[in-house]
Amino acid sequence: MIHRKTAELVAGRPLSRHASNVDAVGSNPTLSAKHKNLDSWYHISMSAYQTDSRIDEYINTLPGWQQDICRQVRDLVHTADPDVTETIKRTKQPYFTLNGNICALLGAKDHLTIFIYDPIAPDPEGIINQGQGNLTARAIQVRQDEAINRRALLNLFKAIIANNRAGGWRKLKGSH
Repeated sequence: MIHRKTAELVAGRPLSRHASNVDAVGSNPTLSAKHKNLDSWYHISMSAYQTDSRIDEYINTLPGWQQDICRQVRDLVHTADPDVTETIKRTKQPYFTLNGNICALLGAKDHLTIFIYDPIAPDPEGIINQGQGNLTARAIQVRQDEAINRRALLNLFKAIIANNRAGGWRKLKGSH
């Protein structure tokens, strides 16, 4: 979906209530409302990928530090492959897919979980810290003030996407 906010700004119409509530990555909380809208418009119009507004809505309900991590994950998964799509599954949970699930996000009280839907994708840098023995998925829990290893996560996403394009981890696991 192409964001309606961009079309509204280009057409000179006032932004929808959703657009005015967007907190774009890198936005400055001391900016005026006009500048925040311009910052939001710039982030949205300069994005190289299509987004799902329901994921924006989910992210905006989280604490600020979790929003930042979610946006980093979102950017990384789309960087891994521009054909990645976004959707909501399980009523409200953001999922990123391409020929199968790649990852999902879930905010909790004291951490953010990035579910990794490929139990065979390599994790040479050890960023996965939950569910190593799980048969279908593993996870990365990130707590406040922890940084994600962007390079390692990008490489993990690329491996999952390669496995998905080759028929999925279940097919690949059976061929080993």
